[in-house]
Amino acid sequence: MNLDALVSNTKQHLGHGIDVASDLLVDHALGCEVIMTNGQSYLDLTSGIGVTSTGHCHPKIVQAVQDQVAKMSHAQINLFYNRPLLTLIQRLRRYTGSLDTFCFNNSGSEAVESAIKLARQATNRPNVIVFYGGHHGRTMGAMALSAPTNIYNAALGSHMPGVYYVDFPDTVHCAARDTPGHSAEHCIQNVMHQLDTLFKQRSQSNDIAAVLIEPVLGEGGYLAAPPGFFQCLRAVCDAHGILLIADEVQTGFGRTGRMFAMEHWGVEPDILVMAKGIASGYPLSAIASRKALMDTLPPGSMGGTYAGNIISCSAAVATLNVFEQERLLNNVQARSVQLLRRLHADLPGVLPPMIQVDIRGLGLMIGLEFIHAPLGFAQRITQYSRDRHRLLLLTASVYETLRLIPPLVIDAASMDAAVDRLVAAVRDVVQDLDPHGQWLLP
Repeated sequence: MNLDALVSNTKQHLGHGIDVASDLLVDHALGCEVIMTNGQSYLDLTSGIGVTSTGHCHPKIVQAVQDQVAKMSHAQINLFYNRPLLTLIQRLRRYTGSLDTFCFNNSGSEAVESAIKLARQATNRPNVIVFYGGHHGRTMGAMALSAPTNIYNAALGSHMPGVYYVDFPDTVHCAARDTPGHSAEHCIQNVMHQLDTLFKQRSQSNDIAAVLIEPVLGEGGYLAAPPGFFQCLRAVCDAHGILLIADEVQTGFGRTGRMFAMEHWGVEPDILVMAKGIASGYPLSAIASRKALMDTLPPGSMGGTYAGNIISCSAAVATLNVFEQERLLNNVQARSVQLLRRLHADLPGVLPPMIQVDIRGLGLMIGLEFIHAPLGFAQRITQYSRDRHRLLLLTASVYETLRLIPPLVIDAASMDAAVDRLVAAVRDVVQDLDPHGQWLLP
């Protein structure tokens, strides 16, 4: 069976719940390039949805994994200690402040659920507050904590109880955004008012175990919390004995220009959730918290068969080596300035007057939302970027936002090439519009 036939056959037998964006068949990858079986090379601005932060097949990661596979591939975490796990814990402690104790899993969803388990155990309280626009995973518990729910929760009936939603402080889509005198402070105070109302009408504060939040919404459209918000949220949590959980599955490990995004606001959470970029593509996640909180967990209540896999831990240690030796945070900051400068300079000029672009985000976690564009505009940019210009992009499920999340090792030349291809794709899509900014053809 040739490769095309194999892809066609696989479509019939791969679960419909797994949505594959294209028929591209990848052969290998290196750095910021993904090479298909037909030999064509694509610039990758997805990083495997924020995972391959050190690029594809970084030689130091490859060497660490090869060395470990040759020694041992599975050291079950409940049976004995292993050197990569011990080393990883010591290395992570350099970046997590007073959060000095860790539990490990395989995926972001598992880590989020572990964080909720810890919060409920430590506080002996049942309820959790989350934010509209937040996405915390696809497992049953994590789905209950996520909104939007239209795709992930469809027809699944009741979910985990004790979950309450409030608005994220979205300064871009706030209904009062254009009101004279309106500011980000109004958005912040609106959230504080919602929390106060929730405590009075829906759940007493002494029944709330935790507030769970993404510092920058991922699926919610790459919206960052405004300055001052986390200080207010921290104060509310402290006043009511509520734990603050930062879901840094996507924002962590340098994605925003700091090791963890919460550093931008100078606020430390009580529980930190991490995954994706932690191990350069190998399955690993973790939660970090203070020892006093972690010690409330009964022995054996955390972990799993593959949790803290020795190969993944080896990859994570090597990833931290790359971060430090190659000064990746410096590169993220420099490439972010370059990317934003190019986008602001080049994108508006190729758009028709009725369509504006909102360029937002932190570091190399940049979102592009096309205001007043017809439905499907960003998705068609993604399609044309891939099919015509060999550029791999993602869209967020809320506000149809283009997500630019390149590997953190991307250099200046590759960044310029990526923007050139993106602008060319936008120009192509604009050619499909009539003078009123609507599709010429469906």
